[in-house]
Amino acid sequence: MPDEPNLGNVPQATVVPRSRARISVVWIIPILAAVVAIGIAVQRILSEGPTVRIVFKAAQGVEANKTFLKYKDVNIGQVTAVQLTPDYTHVEVTAKIQKSAAGLMVEDARFFVVEPRVTLSGVSGLGTLLSGNYIGFEVGKSKKKETKFVGLETPPVITGDQPGKEFKLTANSIGSLGIGSPVYYRRLQAGQVTAYTLASDGKSIDLRVFINEPYDKYVTEATRFWNASGIDVSLSASGLQVQTESLVSLIAGGVAFDTSAFVTGTGPVAAETTFTLFNDRTTAMKQPEKAAGRFVLYFKESLRGLSPGAPVTLLGLPAGEVTDVGLDIEPKTKALRGRVDVVTYPERLIERLSAGQAVEGAALAKSVAERHALFQRLVEHRGLRAQLKSGNLITGQLYVAMDFYPDAPKAQINWSQDPTVLPTVPSTIPDLEAKVSSILAKLDQLPYDQIGTDVSKVLATLDGTLKDVNTTLGAINSDVTPGLRKTLDDLQSVIATADDVLKKGVNETLSQVNATLEDLRKPLAAADVALRNADVVLKNADATILGRDAPVQQDLRDALQEITLAARSLRTLMDYLERHPESLIRGKTKQENP
Repeated sequence: MPDEPNLGNVPQATVVPRSRARISVVWIIPILAAVVAIGIAVQRILSEGPTVRIVFKAAQGVEANKTFLKYKDVNIGQVTAVQLTPDYTHVEVTAKIQKSAAGLMVEDARFFVVEPRVTLSGVSGLGTLLSGNYIGFEVGKSKKKETKFVGLETPPVITGDQPGKEFKLTANSIGSLGIGSPVYYRRLQAGQVTAYTLASDGKSIDLRVFINEPYDKYVTEATRFWNASGIDVSLSASGLQVQTESLVSLIAGGVAFDTSAFVTGTGPVAAETTFTLFNDRTTAMKQPEKAAGRFVLYFKESLRGLSPGAPVTLLGLPAGEVTDVGLDIEPKTKALRGRVDVVTYPERLIERLSAGQAVEGAALAKSVAERHALFQRLVEHRGLRAQLKSGNLITGQLYVAMDFYPDAPKAQINWSQDPTVLPTVPSTIPDLEAKVSSILAKLDQLPYDQIGTDVSKVLATLDGTLKDVNTTLGAINSDVTPGLRKTLDDLQSVIATADDVLKKGVNETLSQVNATLEDLRKPLAAADVALRNADVVLKNADATILGRDAPVQQDLRDALQEITLAARSLRTLMDYLERHPESLIRGKTKQENP
C-alpha cells in the first residue's frame, strides 16, 4: 500500500469577504446615452398625435408618406399606410395626426378625398391639379374620442362652421335636382341642396337644403318651396306660359322659396323643419280656400281639350277650377254624357264686391243659405248657365264659363244633391266647326284647274297686249317724239321773244303816258288856281256891286259851278290815270271805277 500523503504540510485556504467594487468611469457615457434616448423616445411619444384609420370605398390619388390631411387648408396629419381591407372591398388608410389636432378626432368627424371635380353645379378642387389629391377633414360636434372612421364618397357641400340653417323637403319627384343645386330667394342664391334620399316608404323623396345667413330668417311657417329646375313650359286655357329661375337652374336645376301672401307666419322656424316641395311656383303660392263648393256639370258634347285644373269663370272672373273630367250615364235615357266635376271658391267672388256692398258681402260670406238663395235667383231669373268655351285656339284647350243666357230653358237647382248639379247650355264650338267645315267643303268644290287655265289664258293675252303697247310706245318714241320736241323748242323760243318785245313796248308806252300826264298836270294846276282866284273875285264883286238876287250873279254862279265840276272830273281822271296808266292802251274795264 503506498504511502499516504502528509496533509499536515498542505497550506489551508482562508475565506476573506469580498470587498465592494467601484463603478468604472467608462460606464458613465453609455448610461447617459441610454437616458437621453429614453427621454427622446418619451418626448416623441408625448408630442405625437393619435393614429387614425379611415376606410374609403376608393382612395384615388392617396399615397403613403405623400398625401396630407388638411383642415381649413392647414396640414393636420399625413398618410402613413394605404392597404385593402380584409374583405378586399374597401381601402383602409392609416394616418398620423399631429398632436395639435388630436382634439378634433371625435366620433362624428368626417373625412373625404379632395380631387378636381367638374359638375353642372360648379367646379371644385382645382388646387389639387398641382399639389395632388389630399384628404379633407370636417370637424364634428361630439366630445367622444375616436380613431376609426368611414370616409365620405363625395366632399360635403356645406361645412360645419358655415352660418345658416338646414331644412328638410319632401317631394314626389326629384326632377333634375342634385347635390349642390342652388336654392333661390327672390332670384338671389340663398343656399344649396346638400343631400337627397328615397323615403322609407319608397313613395317620395327626402331632400335636405342649407339656407345661408341672412336668408334663413326669411324661412317661416308661411314659406313655400318649389322646384325651379329647367324651363317650366305649360299650355293651358290661359295660354302658353314659360318660366325659369336662372341660367344655372336651367342647366343644373334648382329650388326656390318665397313667403305666401295668404298665410301669416310666426317668424323664423327652427332648423330641421320639414316643408313640402311643390312642382312649380303657381301651385306653391296658390291661395288656400277656406270655403269651397263642389258641383257637377253634364255636357252632351265632346270634352276634348278640357282637363283637370282648367279655370272656371263667372262673368270672366276666376271662380274655381275643374277637378275631374269623365263620363256618366243618364238615368232616364241611358245615354252617355260627359261629366265635369268643378270646385268653386265663393270668397273670391265676394271679395270682388264694391265697398258699398260690404254688408251683403259679409252676409254671403257667413251664411251658406244666403249664397244658395243668390245662386238660385241668378239661375231662375237671369239664366245663369255653364258653357264650354275655347281658351286657346292653337292648343284647343277648353275652360268652363258661367254667364247669363236669358233665352235658356228654365232650370232649378236641387241643393239636396251631393254634389249639386248646375244647369248647362251647349257650346258654340261645334257650330263654329260646322261652319268652318262647310266653308272648306265649298272651297274644295271650286274648279281650281279651270280657274288656273283661265288665269293662264288671261295672263297670256295680257302679255301680248303689253308687247303691243311696248311696240307702239317704241314707235312713238322714235317717230313722234323728236318732231314734238323740236316744235316745243321753237314754241318756247317764240314765247320768249314775244315776252321780251311785249315787256319792252309796254314799258316805253307807260313812260310816254307818265310824261304826258306830267305835262297835263301843270296846266290843270294853273287853271285850278285861276278858277279859285276868279271865284274869290266874283264873290267880292257880288257882295259889293251886284244885288243878292240879280240875274248876272245867278249866271256867274252857274258858270262857276260848271267850271268846278269840270275841274273835279278832270282831277278824278288824272288820279285814275296815275293809278291805271295801262288803261290808255287797254281801255277801261267794266269793274273799274274812275
